[in-house]
Amino acid sequence: ERRKGYSGHSFESILSGLSVRLEEDKLHNLEEGFSPPPTSNISISGQLMKVSFFVFKRGQSEKYKKSEGIIFTVNGQTHGNLNKTFFSRQDVRMGYLIDSLLIIVDCSGIEGRSREDLFMNSRDRLRSGELRTKIEKELASLVKNHNGLKALSDKRRREDIEEKLEDSKPLAEVVESIIKKSPTLSNLFIKGVRIPDPFKISSAVATEEYRGVKFPTLFKLIKNFGYDNPKNCPINNRARIQYKTDASNDYFDRDHEPGSFKLSCEGEEILDSAIHLWNGTATLNFDLPENKKPGEILIIKSVVNDISRVDPFEEEFYLRIEEEILKKSGSPGRRKPPSTEKEGNDAEKQSSLDLPNIIEVDRSRWDHHGFNRNTALKVIYSGEQDHYDFYINIDNVHLLTEKKASSKINSKLLDARYKYGMVIIGLALLNDFNNPSSKGEIKNDGDETVDIYEKISDFTKIISPILLPLISGLSDLKEEELVASYSEDD
Repeated sequence: ERRKGYSGHSFESILSGLSVRLEEDKLHNLEEGFSPPPTSNISISGQLMKVSFFVFKRGQSEKYKKSEGIIFTVNGQTHGNLNKTFFSRQDVRMGYLIDSLLIIVDCSGIEGRSREDLFMNSRDRLRSGELRTKIEKELASLVKNHNGLKALSDKRRREDIEEKLEDSKPLAEVVESIIKKSPTLSNLFIKGVRIPDPFKISSAVATEEYRGVKFPTLFKLIKNFGYDNPKNCPINNRARIQYKTDASNDYFDRDHEPGSFKLSCEGEEILDSAIHLWNGTATLNFDLPENKKPGEILIIKSVVNDISRVDPFEEEFYLRIEEEILKKSGSPGRRKPPSTEKEGNDAEKQSSLDLPNIIEVDRSRWDHHGFNRNTALKVIYSGEQDHYDFYINIDNVHLLTEKKASSKINSKLLDARYKYGMVIIGLALLNDFNNPSSKGEIKNDGDETVDIYEKISDFTKIISPILLPLISGLSDLKEEELVASYSEDD
């Protein structure tokens, strides 16, 4: 700042874009194994987009992003984003990476009309519509099935709860006992709630660091599917094929001399597909061409090329379309319909929630978990069906205040009331969210689905100042006082 009367930290400042800063600092801030960042190519309705995955070490993402999880760019400029809560969705299952993962989707290659369908004129958010829905679905599948991200998420979870598992088990048993003693709570939870065996977490197997090459010498199908042994795929599913390669993870989306991938069926381009590279394996997912019928056998051809090659890598395989199969679960983001053999609309499916792992977080671990003095409860989907990890702030300012002010009640009893009260509130909110009889998904003003985990965090933060006084006050009420109160009202 050089203007008279103004001051700044320095007179010289370098203004760098996000991608430039990421490139400059990636060795220090990105997780081991994720530098260079892995990439994917996705094609939605023929519109090509390049996807880059930036995975930061704990506490290193704040300088690059705030609440963004996925950033959509055109020619290097941001045109919209999705909140980081996208990663905690149950069809994504990366809650342990919510603050460490940043995905950049380069939309420079899509046509003008599709850009209008996807982006608002203000460039501050995405437009709702079929194209956005397809892109979100594809990104959810990419993130959920990314082997590297899954391994890192499991590693983070082990680091957070492994030392606390033995403490968590008796806490969960007490919660189960509380639920069983109450007819109301039993009706809400106990027919489906159970204590699973979440305490066996497999240790990560150390693997050699993968070093891919800039220009691959190999890009070959792992399994050959000839006419006599075609790849089988139900007509309502996506096909999935894997290749063996020695390409670097950023081969398809690096700034200089990237590779290209094309997919066709009997000479016609397949418009909806995605391919991503991870440590020597390329995974291809694609939609079956329209107007095809069960029983048909298709010839699929892939072409991989770059400037180093005279002849591209070409692979062909046969795919047989099978009859439609029934889906076992509802569409991502939607509640499942009631499961019952009874007729009528009154039947409700019982909750199938497991009792959670309950992990206590003290002040020394606040930064590690993103807590502060007012945080009460954080819930993370564990990645296992219907199972969650509950993190309780045992140094919450309102809990500590109540313990300091109360001389009649043992501090350990106050701790127990607080922890179990928060857990049951969290279970109730999850039960309502998963209950098919609830009235649809809650929307905010931006027409984005409210994240249930953020909702639980906000709600428990609000209720934490009154939880213990409420429990204590209600338990002190005497029957004769209530009778007298009712008489006066009458």
